[in-house]
Amino acid sequence: MRKDRLYLFTFLAITVIFILIAGVAIRSFIKVSANQLLESQLESSKREAKEVATLVGFQLASGLDKDVVVQNVQESIENTNTENGFICMFDWSGREICHPDITRVGQQVSPNQSSVSSVNGDITPADFYDLLTNKRSFGGIRDFGEEQRESEIIYLYPVPNSDWIIGAHANLEKISNQIDGLRSKFYTIFIIMGFAIVLCSVIMVRLIGSSYEKRLEAKNQRLEDEVVNLAKLNKDLDKYQQRVIEARPQSQSKNTEKGRKRILTYVRNELKPISTEDIAYIFMESTITYVVCFDGSQSTSNSSLDELFSNLDETHFYRANRQFIVAISAINKIIKYGNNQLKILVDPNSEVDIIISKNRAAEFKQWLNT
Repeated sequence: MRKDRLYLFTFLAITVIFILIAGVAIRSFIKVSANQLLESQLESSKREAKEVATLVGFQLASGLDKDVVVQNVQESIENTNTENGFICMFDWSGREICHPDITRVGQQVSPNQSSVSSVNGDITPADFYDLLTNKRSFGGIRDFGEEQRESEIIYLYPVPNSDWIIGAHANLEKISNQIDGLRSKFYTIFIIMGFAIVLCSVIMVRLIGSSYEKRLEAKNQRLEDEVVNLAKLNKDLDKYQQRVIEARPQSQSKNTEKGRKRILTYVRNELKPISTEDIAYIFMESTITYVVCFDGSQSTSNSSLDELFSNLDETHFYRANRQFIVAISAINKIIKYGNNQLKILVDPNSEVDIIISKNRAAEFKQWLNT
């Protein structure tokens, strides 16, 4: 049950994070894409307005009658108002001379019908985007009183050799629909991508979690086995110590070289014989052999560990390593240490760790079972 809740919370956390990131990313992507679209539309409208103005000016300069020029322009632009952008022509008084919608010809163009205030006025894609989304002025004279306008004049260019002006219109509804289409595509892509990312993330978390749980269970099982083995080892230690105590009166009656009763040690310049029954452990440090008794007293010996161990009762003393000889009675507890090694805790405590290597661990366990 706890695992299911963990996976649920993971799913919710990844989903929330993705939604937050996607929300910021979508707005940025939409704005960048919309600006690219609007920049393309602006450049196209400006280029078309300049080309038409230049062509009209050339026809007038060639002596062509104004009525013929107006008729040619009207025929060329008629019914083009269904595209993203189109052009119209009006004079300096604001009267429409040519317009794709023939019903608009002759009508007066109000100043607030333009988003630019002068010929050759510049409008940026960012301004155009604000116009479409926020209906916000960007320096022109448009007051946006007519919310239902289908187009907006975004560029003005004068016709040479005349009092005419070419106005470039942007079909707001059509361009807005294209931007809405971009927005819908982005939302669709992010929803599909988000679902895939969240699903894959949850699956990966579940797979990684399952793998980790298996390793953890295996490790726990090994630890349980080691705990059982150590418990058994300490139990064997207690039994062996009990047998040693019970067999001590019999061993004391034997006076063999192998089971020497006393060893000779030094305390400074004083000779001090110590009964082997009083020895807790013997260790070597910096080529000096130290003998530690159960009462915590410490003395030194001129003999090496090998010499001392060869004269001690092996049922009572164990050579733990090159540095330590330990009496069975001094062993307080045996714990796991490192990689399959054992650590012996003694009483009185030793400042140096008494470690039995993994190569001698089996021998030590067998010694306790004898």
